[in-house]
Order: sequence, then structure tokens, then C-alpha cells
Amino acid sequence: MSVEFNHTIVHARDNRESARFFAELLGLEITGEWGPFVAVALANGVTLDFATIPAQSITPQHYAFLVSEEEFDAAYTRIRERDIEHYADPHRRQPGAINRNDGGRGVYFMDPAGHAMELITVPYGGWPA
Repeated sequence: MSVEFNHTIVHARDNRESARFFAELLGLEITGEWGPFVAVALANGVTLDFATIPAQSITPQHYAFLVSEEEFDAAYTRIRERDIEHYADPHRRQPGAINRNDGGRGVYFMDPAGHAMELITVPYGGWPA
């Protein structure tokens, strides 16, 4: 049996706001709404199901996304156009910059609910030989 990651629930102060922020930033679409969830599908079939919960109950999480160079360029342009605070590092010591780790590019930023989002163009450790 093969095991595949199918979906995860992302807590948000406003499920539609967070789903729209993420989808617009990465050029994705909201693919469904049911019950308390607003879903955004990724290229590999995984969905992020955004759910509204009380703000005080949100525990910030880290979500990292492997994107192509072209997708990174488009998303980073949107980040700058929207004046979204961003950093080259997860500790937020290098504001307004990207990193070039593992021969690629990466950037960190926060979503509307306070989750740390990361975009990378090369997986950690580089591409397998």
C-alpha cells in the first residue's frame, strides 16, 4: 500500500481570508467549500482546508512549499507588491530578503492567521544526485 498525504486543516481567524491570501499569492484556486472548510488544492492533489476558529485557539504552524523558479518569481513579486513582511530566514533576522540555500531560493512570511509560510525552489539538502 502506498501512503500519500491527502489534506490538512489550517486554522484561521477567517477561513475565506486565509484561503484567498494563500491562493492569490501562489496563483492557485479555491477548489471547494464544505462545512467550516475552504479548500485550496496544490499541484500534487493535497488540499489545505482552511477552518475558522477563535483567534486565541490558533497555534502558529510552519508550512513550507516547494515551487518552481517561475512560481517563486510570481509569488515574490506579489509579496513585494503587497508589502508583505518577508525574511530570508525563519528567525526573521534578515528582513526584506530571500535566501539562496541549497542552490535555490527561499523566503519566509506570515499568513493572516500568523502561520509561518515558506517558499523554496530546491528541497532542503538539494536535489538527489
